[in-house]
Amino acid sequence: RENKEVPRASLLSFQDEEEETEEVFKVKKSSYSKKIVKQLKKEYKEDLEKSKVRTEVNSPTDVEPPLEKAGQIKDIGQEDGTANSEHGEEEMEVESEKEEEKPKAGGAFSSALSSLNVLRPGEIPDAAFIHAARKKRQMARELGDFTPVDSEPGKGRLVREDENDASDDEDDDEKRRIVFTVKEKSQRQKIAEEIGIEGSDDEALVAGEQDEELSRWEQEQIRKGINIPQASIFFQPAEVNNLYYQNTYQTLSYGSSYGIPYTYATYGSSENKSQKTDNTVPFKTPSNEMTPVTIDLVKKQLKDRLDSMKELHKANRQQYEKHQQSREDSTKAIERLEGSSGGIGEQYKFLQEMRGYVQDLLECFSEKVPLINELESAMHQLYKQRASRLVQRRQDDIKDESSEFSSHSNKALMAPNLESFGRDRVIYQEQVKRRTAEREARRTRRRQAREQTGKMADHLEGLSSDDEETSTDITNFNMERDRILKESNKVFEDVLESFYSIDCIKSQFEAWRSKYFVSYKDAYIGLCLPKLFNPLIRLQLLIWTPLEGKCRDFETMLWFESLLFYGCEEQEQVKDDADISLLPTIVERVILPKLTVISENIWDPFSTTQTSRMVAIVQKLVDGYPTVVNAENKNTQMLLKALLLRMRRTLDDDVFMPLYPKNILENKNSGPYLFFQRQFWSSVKLLGNFLQWYGILSNKTLQELSIDGLLNRYILMAFQNSEYGEDSIKKAQSVIACFPKQWFANLKGEKTIPQLENFCRYLVHLADTIYRNSIGCSDVEKRNAREHIKQIIKLLASVRALDHAVTVANDHNVKEIKILIEGK
Repeated sequence: RENKEVPRASLLSFQDEEEETEEVFKVKKSSYSKKIVKQLKKEYKEDLEKSKVRTEVNSPTDVEPPLEKAGQIKDIGQEDGTANSEHGEEEMEVESEKEEEKPKAGGAFSSALSSLNVLRPGEIPDAAFIHAARKKRQMARELGDFTPVDSEPGKGRLVREDENDASDDEDDDEKRRIVFTVKEKSQRQKIAEEIGIEGSDDEALVAGEQDEELSRWEQEQIRKGINIPQASIFFQPAEVNNLYYQNTYQTLSYGSSYGIPYTYATYGSSENKSQKTDNTVPFKTPSNEMTPVTIDLVKKQLKDRLDSMKELHKANRQQYEKHQQSREDSTKAIERLEGSSGGIGEQYKFLQEMRGYVQDLLECFSEKVPLINELESAMHQLYKQRASRLVQRRQDDIKDESSEFSSHSNKALMAPNLESFGRDRVIYQEQVKRRTAEREARRTRRRQAREQTGKMADHLEGLSSDDEETSTDITNFNMERDRILKESNKVFEDVLESFYSIDCIKSQFEAWRSKYFVSYKDAYIGLCLPKLFNPLIRLQLLIWTPLEGKCRDFETMLWFESLLFYGCEEQEQVKDDADISLLPTIVERVILPKLTVISENIWDPFSTTQTSRMVAIVQKLVDGYPTVVNAENKNTQMLLKALLLRMRRTLDDDVFMPLYPKNILENKNSGPYLFFQRQFWSSVKLLGNFLQWYGILSNKTLQELSIDGLLNRYILMAFQNSEYGEDSIKKAQSVIACFPKQWFANLKGEKTIPQLENFCRYLVHLADTIYRNSIGCSDVEKRNAREHIKQIIKLLASVRALDHAVTVANDHNVKEIKILIEGK
């Protein structure tokens, strides 16, 4: 057996013991204890005389017995069998050589035992002390391996000696040393404790000569020592013990038979030794009266056991049913998943194919879209150059005619780029002559065309647009346009049809939508399609210009017809389906930006034809796509802003009204008169073109541009410079005919809109002038003047200027005012 070394103490004492977990008996003596005893023996020989004197003086009552670190010994007579239960260990203090306990001397050795009890900590034992201990051990063997209690209760001291029985036979002094270790428990004892079998130590199991009563007593003590942790909570009643020994010792008292008190001590770890001395729990000795076993007791125990087994069976049955249900559910889930796995596999395969297709499509577009952008920019630039060339030619013609007919012309006006010495005058005059010849040739061709169509009588100079181009310009324009179209046809020549055909791309996503609509919707394909089709549609709209008469309507193009019914299957429509707004979104992102570029760079506000076509396409978008073409839409706002900027630029750069003396204008065949009339009627035409945007642009914006910017700034100046008569009334009628009637329909009171006050005052002044000029004339002229005044009253009533109309009628004694106003 293995010996476990005891930690070295600072003082020589019998209080050292093992940890709580090492409550075992040691068979072999400690080598450390042997060295201590040998050293003590040498010191004893030197101080023998002094030790004897000290031993005689000391008595049992002089010194308080010190407390052991492992626990305090209690007398059964005083404390009724109490024990220290810090760690639930209970042990009988019986001297047994097998259990390695220190004997307590009694009877003839009481004086020597008292000397042992009063041994102070750190004091070296003398020869008499050691001799008494040996005698005590020998008597314990003779009396049956247990030691009687000391006669003085409360002052006994547990003394342990770890010497083996074979130590008496050894002659060497080192083998008779006092060993302060605990004997380890045998393997049989450990197994007995683990499985809960009541048994004794190895010595009690082997020693056949011990009597049955002592063996039973030792077994009871060991069993209690094992079960002491549950002693305070689950105390086993005495009748349970009687089940085993009910016929043998029912009237025998353990304490009275042997005179041995039941004293228990616990041996714990060194960390808890100080607490064990204070936290002692009393434990009463089992009663000697054993209750006999009856049938009711057995039936009760069997019934309790049966009830507990039924409860356990019920719990197991519930757990079994739960597992069975879980198994059935798992089986159904497996079958369901196996049944649906085929569809999921097909869906996965389809989505993987779509993923590859979309990736290839995006790679193709990433390469081709820059080419499409370049072609579109080149086409826009081509149209912009042609429009700019026509506008610049018109401006040059106006400058040339103005400088030609102006009496205040000078060198700077005629040739602003000439140097002070006039070295380039000849070249400049040649350019003016060439432009004049070309201008007159264009006018002649237009006049001849009107004569052929029979519109010559109604035509006024300045109402026709001078947009005729030379053959060279037309040829160059067509050549560049054809080159761009040829390049556009080569964009997708190296690409499969499934990656550039709108029908093929649409069919791919239609298949996705029809088969797996949930994943289609989760992928937000409806929001991505307008951007996906954007470059392909812009490529088809490359030559689309709504300002030209031969331009096709975009709603008749192939891409529009192909996408018209996308997402409109017979199945029930899903709320907030983005595919429903596919075409409106394309109009917003493709058509509106293209119209913005056309308005800013190509549209000529002086051209009535272009303005009418532009107004028509914008009005069509407003009426047909109200969800995107509205004031809140960003692209729509950009389009309207481009229109306003173009009109303002025209108003500032292209409008010119010459001022000539009246004597020059009296000759109606002169060049200045014709130039003046042409500029006036071109301004009136521009006024009508501006007011065509009524219903699209706000009234405030239109009134600011047309009335404040054009009528009051240029046209009224021409009215004041022209003769007062029938010609002025005709011009006034043309101006008023341009105004939208809705402006005056909802006016309340007798006044017109504030911006027309200047025009109304001019009409009043015109009526007065006509009346003054008719004074002293013939009756026919007076009658004509009166008719002219009535026409002026009618014009004032048409613009809701009733206050001015009444004033003119009262001043000139016109009684038919009510008829004139109602017949407006």
